[in-house]
Amino acid sequence: MFTIKRLIFIFALTTCFSVFSQDSTALKSKVSDAINELRDFVSIPNDALNADAIDDNILWLKKKFGERGFNTTELETENLPLFFAALPMVDDKPTMLIYMHFDGQSVDPSKWNQPNPYKTVLKKPVDDGFETIPFDTLDVDIDYNYRLFGRSTSDDKGPIVMFLTAIDLLKKDNQEIPFNIKVILDGEEEKGSKPLPQAVKQYRELLEADFLVIADGPVHVSANPTVVYGCRGITSMTLTTYGPIKPQHSGHYGNYAPNPGFQLSQLLASMKDSEGRVVIEGYYDGISLDDTVQEVLKSVLDDDSAIAEKLQFKSPEKVGAFYQEALQYPSLNIRGLGSGWIGAKKRTIVPESATAELDLRLVPETDGTRLKNLVKTHISKQGYHVIDHIPSKEERLNYDKIVTVMESGVTDAFRTNSDNPYGKFLVETLQTAFDTDVVQIRIMGGTVPIAPFINELKVPAFIVPMVNPDNNQHSPNENLKVGQLAYGIKTFYSIINTNIK
Repeated sequence: MFTIKRLIFIFALTTCFSVFSQDSTALKSKVSDAINELRDFVSIPNDALNADAIDDNILWLKKKFGERGFNTTELETENLPLFFAALPMVDDKPTMLIYMHFDGQSVDPSKWNQPNPYKTVLKKPVDDGFETIPFDTLDVDIDYNYRLFGRSTSDDKGPIVMFLTAIDLLKKDNQEIPFNIKVILDGEEEKGSKPLPQAVKQYRELLEADFLVIADGPVHVSANPTVVYGCRGITSMTLTTYGPIKPQHSGHYGNYAPNPGFQLSQLLASMKDSEGRVVIEGYYDGISLDDTVQEVLKSVLDDDSAIAEKLQFKSPEKVGAFYQEALQYPSLNIRGLGSGWIGAKKRTIVPESATAELDLRLVPETDGTRLKNLVKTHISKQGYHVIDHIPSKEERLNYDKIVTVMESGVTDAFRTNSDNPYGKFLVETLQTAFDTDVVQIRIMGGTVPIAPFINELKVPAFIVPMVNPDNNQHSPNENLKVGQLAYGIKTFYSIINTNIK
C-alpha cells in the first residue's frame, strides 16, 4: 500500500511540474522576471527602525499580492502593522500559513562594496571575490552563479519574490492549488517582533491553519534541500561592574582603586570551564538526547573540521561532541565587552565601569527567565550585590562588589516532532522535486521569532530555507545567488502544488 501511495505521489508531482522538468528556458525567463521584481522591492529601504520605510514596503506588498489575486490587509498591532494576504478560501482544503518578513537590518553604506545597499548590484564570481557586471548581461544568458548584492536580497525579500513568482507559474500552468494559502509578513522581525505574541492572540481566527511554513534563513552548507523542525529562542542580559565614580589616573590609583574590568573578567570566567561548558548549576537541566535523537543529529552531514578551518580555530568548545549536538543545548555567549578606551583613544586610567553584553540562545527544554535567574544566582554566589539600576553613593560605600543586571524579554524556542505528517510531506515533496536527499535539521542555531504561532495556534511549524549559506545576512554585502532564486521558485512551486497523501 505504501508503495502504491508513493508512486501516486511521485506521478502527481512530476506531471504538474512540467515548467521545470521539461523547459529550463521557461524557468530562466521567470528568474529574469523575479530579478527585476526583486530589484524593485529592494530599492525600497526597509530598516526595521524606520516606521515610514515599513509603510512604503506594505504599499508595495499590497500591490504585488493584489495583482496575484490575494485579498490583503494590514493587521494593526501595538507598534507597526503586520501584512496579511490570503487566496479565496475553500472549506475542504487544508490550510498552509506561510511566514516571512520584509524588514531588514540597518545599513552602514561605508562598509558595502557598492554605492547604495538599496540599489541591487549584479556580480559574477572571480578568483579574488566578485566583480560587478551590468544587468544587461542577463539578456544573453542567466548564469546561476551570478549574485545579487543588496540589503534584504536574501533576508528576507528574496523569498517573498520567489513565492510571488511561483504563484505566477502556477497560474501560467493552469494549476489548481490544493491548499488554502495564507501569508503573514512581519515588518519588525529584525528587532525581535515584540508585537507578534499579542497580535497572534488578537487575530487568532484569521491566522488559523493546519501547518506553518517559515521561509527564512539559508539552506544547509551542502546546498541540498533543507527542512528544519525548530529554532532556538533568545534572551539577553547586560552586566555592568563598577570601580571609582570617575576614571582615575592609573599612576595615582592603580593598585588601589578597584578595577571593574578585572572584576567583570573574573566574573565572566567563573561561568564556563576551560572547554566552554557552562558551569552554572542547573543550566543544562532537562535535556536528554537518546539514540533516536542522536541518529537524527548525525544524519546531517556537517564537516566539523571544515567549519573549524572556515572560522579559523583549532578546537571547538565541548558543549556537544559535534556541531549539531552543540545546538541542542542553551548557549551563554559574550556578544560584546567594553571598558575604558582602546586603540588610538587608549589612556592610562582606571575605568569607572565595565560592561558585558550576553545573549542566551534557548532550546524548548529551557525557559529563558529561569536561565537568567540562574545566572543572577551564580553572580550573587560570587560575592556580588546584584541590582537593576546604577548604584547610588550609599550602595557603592556599602558593598565591595556591585553588578547591575539589565534583562531583555524572552523569545521562545520551538521544535516540531520529526515524525509529523506535514514534515514528512515537505521532505517527500522536496526529495522528489530535486531528486536528492533532504537535509533534516532538528533545531537550528538561529532564532526566528514565531514561537507565538506555535504556542497560540497549536500548529506544527517547519522552516524551509531558500537562500545560499554564504549570503552575509545582517552584514555588509548581503547577497543572493541567482541559482538560489531559481531554487526557491521551484521549492515554493512544488510545495504549493502537491497534494498531501
